[in-house]
Amino acid sequence: MAAKGGLLMLENFIGGKFLPCSSYLDSYDPSTGEVYCHVPNSGKEEVEAAVEAARAAFPGWSSRSPQERSQVLQRLADLLEQSLEELAQAESKDQGKTITLARTMDIPRAVQNFRFFASSILHHTSECTQMDHLGYLHYTVRAPVGIAALISPWNLPLYLLTWKIAPAIAAGNTVIAKPSELTSMTAWMMCRLMEKAGVPPGVVNIVFGTGPRVGEALVSHPEVPLISFTGSQPTAERITQLSAPHCKKLSLELGGKNPAIIFEDANLDECIPTTVRSSFANQVRSYIKKARMEGAQILCGEGVDKLNLPPRNQAGYFMLPTVITDVKDESCCMKEEIFGPVTCVVPFDSEEEVIQRANSVKYGLAATVWSGNVGRVHRVAKKLQSGLVWTNCWLIRELNLPFGGMKRSGVGREGAKDSYEFFTEVKTITVKH
Repeated sequence: MAAKGGLLMLENFIGGKFLPCSSYLDSYDPSTGEVYCHVPNSGKEEVEAAVEAARAAFPGWSSRSPQERSQVLQRLADLLEQSLEELAQAESKDQGKTITLARTMDIPRAVQNFRFFASSILHHTSECTQMDHLGYLHYTVRAPVGIAALISPWNLPLYLLTWKIAPAIAAGNTVIAKPSELTSMTAWMMCRLMEKAGVPPGVVNIVFGTGPRVGEALVSHPEVPLISFTGSQPTAERITQLSAPHCKKLSLELGGKNPAIIFEDANLDECIPTTVRSSFANQVRSYIKKARMEGAQILCGEGVDKLNLPPRNQAGYFMLPTVITDVKDESCCMKEEIFGPVTCVVPFDSEEEVIQRANSVKYGLAATVWSGNVGRVHRVAKKLQSGLVWTNCWLIRELNLPFGGMKRSGVGREGAKDSYEFFTEVKTITVKH
């Protein structure tokens, strides 16, 4: 760690050491619009060094027992928990989310990710079948794949980075992670805890930088056999192109356009506050302009209400929560993922109609259904083309069960069993007796 002009300069974490970079990117405080730290603008050289470190660490780490790896993950979880307030403050400043959200959701979930996979790695079983009449026994074993490339987005920086790192190293892989260059702070802070947690050098490597420089060098590297990516569909297409010649394993968690379906018999006292949270949790003016041009009505928010900010924050990236009505299903506001506090409210007349309209978008990540009719809840949930459907609730996760989307929301699933299977290779062994 160094300082430039009084600002913090992050460094790559490779082979258990913090290493400087030849060039840096500015990272902005979204509340003020001012540069507050510098992030490495890494490239092929840094990726190659990380591959060498991960390759060297793999034999030792993969040969450790699940119990030994589990203990390391638990220690890392303890250290993250002890630093919860410091991490929450940093996540809020770096990403722009409220300190309350970072303190109560993002950082606790990062801790839980390590605890969960530290436990689940101890409880997987293998398959076995016998052919007694012929004298054969068949069984399966699973082994770590090697070096995993992990690319995480800006909206849930430490939350989603640890959701990838934890199962990968629990299974015995070594990893090279690339956080978003927009939100790198908490990943760098976590690296400072690795040695104390007992993570051997080279098991976890973090290379900061952009997708075209770091991401492309990483996913196209012939010694990196598996890639876990969360981000946009265009980037996923590029990853697929670059990785195809090497037949790499891919897990792609992409965008979503998640419908919230509210029937007339919904409990509005529960439904409305939860729907407001789900609609405005992530902090795009071009969409609102297009909506107006298409004849939609802006009920409140951008262009309707005045945003009053203190002088210090007037150059920050703030936007009023915006509600749009009278919007057509073909509108970009109804079809495309908007990473901003914007929601569209449209009426419907029947189950069949709302299911057809909800399924008409190219994404299929998640949906919510609000109704007091249990039969309706089950019918609608079954017909929605979404990987997750919450009914009369939102964002309740059971980490043992699969997470992932349908259609253009991605490829693969994440969760206890699914992540373990992704980060390992299965082998069938036959024994004659």
